[in-house]
Amino acid sequence: MLCPLLANGPRGVRRRGAAYARPMADVLPLVEARLRSALGEPDARAAVTFLGTDRVEVLRFTDGDIVRYATLGMSARPMTDPTSVVADPVAGPRAELVVSVRAGRADTDKVLRPLAVLAASPQVEGLVVAPGASLDVGEPLWPGAPYTSVLVAEPGGLVEDLELDAPLEPVRFLPLLPMTPNEAAWKRVHGAQALQERWLAGGTDLRDPSRRSVPLD
Repeated sequence: MLCPLLANGPRGVRRRGAAYARPMADVLPLVEARLRSALGEPDARAAVTFLGTDRVEVLRFTDGDIVRYATLGMSARPMTDPTSVVADPVAGPRAELVVSVRAGRADTDKVLRPLAVLAASPQVEGLVVAPGASLDVGEPLWPGAPYTSVLVAEPGGLVEDLELDAPLEPVRFLPLLPMTPNEAAWKRVHGAQALQERWLAGGTDLRDPSRRSVPLD
């Protein structure tokens, strides 16, 4: 069962772009509505707050033997290029993250915290999360999981992009594909497309929470 893990930051801290907090917060009801229209009603949700960041929720959607976990909160602020001298509080890409796994094969509800960590990474580390990127949380995604990292896949297949009024960019719902350490290392050398082709050629069930690495020789 999803449980809240709270690490609230100090009061009175004015974050970057605080003047835009209300318009940004107004994005989230639209994002949740898009998730509900695509995935149905969530059967569980929990909130996580890390020091110095906005709250991130993780919603769980169950559809037969498939469980999907989606973040809600990452898109409240645009992701900013870390090389930019001044962060634009309005312009920039926005995204939420989605993980799909087969139900009943592992305690995948524990993906809550790692998923929230990844969703907070644009605020904490200045990352721009985009398709083809690798993200590593440094710990198993859930107890006993053979993965500590994920590949960011192309959006649009499961949840369509959410268009926002200009000048805000659309919210993209990025699928995350868990990678074994061997797959992550191989991807760093050969690229995301090559790894996905290996998965496809091997008939890999990427939603199996305990699958083994695809042959990479």
